[in-house]
Amino acid sequence: MQSQKLIERLAPDREIAEPSYLQVAQKLTQLIDSGEISAGQSLPSERVLAEKLQLSRTTVRRAYDELRARDYLSTHGRAGVAVKAPVRLSPQLGRLKGFTEEMRELGMEPCTRLLERRIVTDRTISSLFERPTTAQFLYLVRLRLGDGTPLSREVAWYDLTAAPDLANWDVEGSIYQYLEDCCDIALIRGEQTIEAVMSFSAEMAVFEFTKPGPCLLMKRKTYSATGQMIEYVEGTFRGDAYAYRVTLNLKPQQP
Repeated sequence: MQSQKLIERLAPDREIAEPSYLQVAQKLTQLIDSGEISAGQSLPSERVLAEKLQLSRTTVRRAYDELRARDYLSTHGRAGVAVKAPVRLSPQLGRLKGFTEEMRELGMEPCTRLLERRIVTDRTISSLFERPTTAQFLYLVRLRLGDGTPLSREVAWYDLTAAPDLANWDVEGSIYQYLEDCCDIALIRGEQTIEAVMSFSAEMAVFEFTKPGPCLLMKRKTYSATGQMIEYVEGTFRGDAYAYRVTLNLKPQQP
């Protein structure tokens, strides 16, 4: 897109109450998402764009900062401001696997930040697991990252009645591997739902969103070989990074 044409498309509407910097940021976001501004393309400097739009440099800087916070832009000194290639993951659905394994399949380095860890009793969760109300669960809130990019905020409960050794887990590596190696529990089946949601304040904080954005909410119940439910997890995945793939067959495969 030619620079002058781009600048015309970015002009804010001064008749509405929405701040000019947000209007510019939203217009840029739409152009990037639509592909009209491609990854690697340079954008006008703050000074040039401010002059062309008759805005203050502070306003343009805030618009660019808004996009930097959402990982749309990168700044390279004198090279100026450029559009970053978006993180777009397309994992294959249909097989039970944890986040660590999924990231490695995608060629990314998994990382976890522990946000909260407690041993809890919870009447609602106990009912979900079909356990007595006095049953204890390992409760975890974790931020999951791939190559350093925050991808999901995960809230999970694990049945300590079935896997008491989980109380000693250091929250490093794959919990599925720990269950198999240290608790002698192999998880073999999961039931999962996926729905579209908007991010709440907790997700906005870890994803560094300045306003609510579209996300995917995945709820999964995971079972051992004996049919016992071991895990219940609710993971909120950022919608701008995920596009799941499912293989569909016209007819059932022959055994």
